Amino acid sequence: MSLPDTDLIQIAVVAFNQISPFHLSVPSVVFGEALQGEPVFALKVCSADNDLCLTTSAGYSLVLQYDLQPLKQAQIIIVPSWRNPNERPPEALLAALNKAYQRGATIVGLCLGAYVLAEAGLLTGRKATTHWAYADDFSVRYPEVQLNADILYVEYQGIMTSAGTAAGIDCCLQMLRQQLGADRANRVARRLVVPPHRQGGQRQYIDRPLPTNAQDNRLNALLAWVRSDLSAEYSIDYLANKALMSRRTFTRHFRAATGTTFGNWLLHQRLGLCQQLLERTDQPIESIASHAGFGSVVSMRQHFRQVFGVSPTVWRQTFRV
Repeated sequence: MSLPDTDLIQIAVVAFNQISPFHLSVPSVVFGEALQGEPVFALKVCSADNDLCLTTSAGYSLVLQYDLQPLKQAQIIIVPSWRNPNERPPEALLAALNKAYQRGATIVGLCLGAYVLAEAGLLTGRKATTHWAYADDFSVRYPEVQLNADILYVEYQGIMTSAGTAAGIDCCLQMLRQQLGADRANRVARRLVVPPHRQGGQRQYIDRPLPTNAQDNRLNALLAWVRSDLSAEYSIDYLANKALMSRRTFTRHFRAATGTTFGNWLLHQRLGLCQQLLERTDQPIESIASHAGFGSVVSMRQHFRQVFGVSPTVWRQTFRV
């Protein structure tokens, strides 16, 4: 039985003339279609222009049901892009975003949507990201924003921004994970056939993509082997030797392939396992810490709270399957 609309998490997605259908589809598929048979969100696509019939960059039109009115009640507001960085968004939209943030709504700017949030003044003094190709322009326009164009997405004081295209999916999956837990977010990721969790701090792109070769195959096999037993201790020297590489080559190759260090990658693999065990099992915290490879419960709690903002116990109580 479907829940009443008022009992669902209200999400407003802002559309406009000449919007990219891909960017508009990202929040729609993550929060709408992907949760098949699990009504959790009430997603409403709202027009930022004075018309409910909008054009798209793909040459066809969209007919919407809503103007900006739903932004007054939405708990999450997503601006999936913007049509032109040189164009100031409508004043009504900027005002609505400010009022929504002041009452506690989460405001999200995917890709060039960061320009809209910056024009609204919501990014002043805050951390943000946007598509790497527009980073220089964005920095010149908004020097008061702490822009980091090398990452996929960032959340800071109730505001999230992401890089372009696929990073928008990563950002929306992260929001889904925060709302519903890792297990359901991972199920949505599997339906979309995308990685279940890419950390926001990963790089947006690789300057020189690496060809698939023997080293790549060895590295992939090695990472799968490490994931199969996260309780063990792993040193870079040991793994480099197992991958038939020097320490320097392994370190360089690992960062090029994953966008992060081995230590950071391993930490988040262990935290991900903790999430799953907290949600799916009755194992004591001590047992989970050991199974995930943390040296102590204290270490697990510290890392867990630092990354997720809550204790393992609160996570289990909130997201228990």
